Amino acid sequence: MRVNAKLRLLTQLLRTTATTELLPRWQEIRAEAKPDGSLVTATDLAIQAHLTAALALVFPEIPLLGEEMTATEQQRLLDGNAPRLWILDPLDGTSNYAAGFPYFSISLALLDAGQITHGVILDPVRDECFCAARGQGAWCNGEPLRVHAIGNALSDCLAMIDLKRLPAAHLAALFRPGGFRSQRNLGSVALDWCWLASGRYQLYLHGGQRLWDYAAGRLIAEEAGAIVQHYDPDDCIPTSPLTLTPQFAIAAANTELFNLWLDFVQLPKRTMT
Repeated sequence: MRVNAKLRLLTQLLRTTATTELLPRWQEIRAEAKPDGSLVTATDLAIQAHLTAALALVFPEIPLLGEEMTATEQQRLLDGNAPRLWILDPLDGTSNYAAGFPYFSISLALLDAGQITHGVILDPVRDECFCAARGQGAWCNGEPLRVHAIGNALSDCLAMIDLKRLPAAHLAALFRPGGFRSQRNLGSVALDWCWLASGRYQLYLHGGQRLWDYAAGRLIAEEAGAIVQHYDPDDCIPTSPLTLTPQFAIAAANTELFNLWLDFVQLPKRTMT
């Protein structure tokens, strides 16, 4: 199945935005800390403003929820009566972008009747645009995506693990014998999901990602065949992830690896079938 017209349009909007607002400022930008400790730059704000205006021209009936809005405004939009809603992370990986580390992205998802139906994520440094439509598949630059498992043991796998946000009680258990072959953490949740979808690693664990971090990426990973679950970070109960509360995420390239990984990281057992 080919990339549909809506995804092609959204891809072009993100590419244009990156060319005009993101790449010209790279390595020439200063970051400031927000109240929650995360960083924001003028680029985050410029991308959000640019895409808000561009999307409104084409889809005037669909409001936009962006990371750089206030929490009150975000919650109002999520609780509102609009049947469809854009969810935007204008610059996922702001710390990387500000430091000159080339791993950051723009992430855009469409929420329709309570379900993410379209997702587009642009990596402007590698000129890779990942996209998916629910039930239709996932692609990178027009080529179909499929997860890849090297083997059926955890020790065969490369794991993407965000150590900073994991509960301290889980950290020691991750490095006992019998786990992954090697571990990485690169700093852009949206691209993490895309790289899982691309088969560049096989196991994923993150202790606190926001709706705009994963809305598009989770869809892309699932449409490429990944097994994914989000959890409430306080009690590790599986959740429906359409919430502003940070979520604990676990994923793997197939069902067998997911169940092994879930057992290994010592979350409450929930066998996927």
